[in-house]
Amino acid sequence: MSARETKQHTEEKAVHKMTAAECTALKRHLARHKAKAKPSVRFKVSKNGSVPQIEFDHPDKLVGGALLMDALATADEDFLNGIVDQIASASAHGQDIERGLNFMLSVIKGIEPRDQLEAMLAAQMAAVHVATMTFARDLAPVNISAFNKLTRTFAMQMEALKRYRSGAEQKVTLQHVSVAEGGQAIVGNVTQAPRENGQEKATQEKAATPPPTRPDTNVVLMPSMGESKEHDPLAVRRKSNK
Repeated sequence: MSARETKQHTEEKAVHKMTAAECTALKRHLARHKAKAKPSVRFKVSKNGSVPQIEFDHPDKLVGGALLMDALATADEDFLNGIVDQIASASAHGQDIERGLNFMLSVIKGIEPRDQLEAMLAAQMAAVHVATMTFARDLAPVNISAFNKLTRTFAMQMEALKRYRSGAEQKVTLQHVSVAEGGQAIVGNVTQAPRENGQEKATQEKAATPPPTRPDTNVVLMPSMGESKEHDPLAVRRKSNK
């Protein structure tokens, strides 16, 4: 076998045959990329001496600024300049400032803020994540406490964002109720009293019924003054004796 044939045979063996799982993952990636495919913008950092200069990595600076303002859900240039300076300061601890800055911007764009408040919260979440991973590189006893606090803070930030976004939404629960012909249905909250068995009910009725009063045998009934003598047995007996 010549050297050319050997090389061709080696290249043919090097061709990778994709598995079903890899094909599924590739399809998901392409679908996700297509759904997220929209104009975006990145930062480009250049140094003017010792001071880094942050610019939009876009051919048209005006369009680049508009894309960034859209990603941060704002139309205020002062807010844009302030938030860019803040995330640049938060990402300036690494060696590659441009990479860290674009990573934080990517996190913010992934959260897709809908207003300036959500944009600020997204920037804080990105900063907390960066700080968390910085402490994760060296989990010394001194850093474990800070690492745990940062992870809890990130979870609380996610919960706060979730509550803020769902605060104006009303939850309506629809339930299917079947009522037969001649039946009745109650709409609303129904509170049913607990059932009582026969023994408990008889005991309660017996306790609520007062005991019967017994007549007093020592009391002698006197006739009233308004009664006539015809109703007096003594008077009738005397009359008969005469």
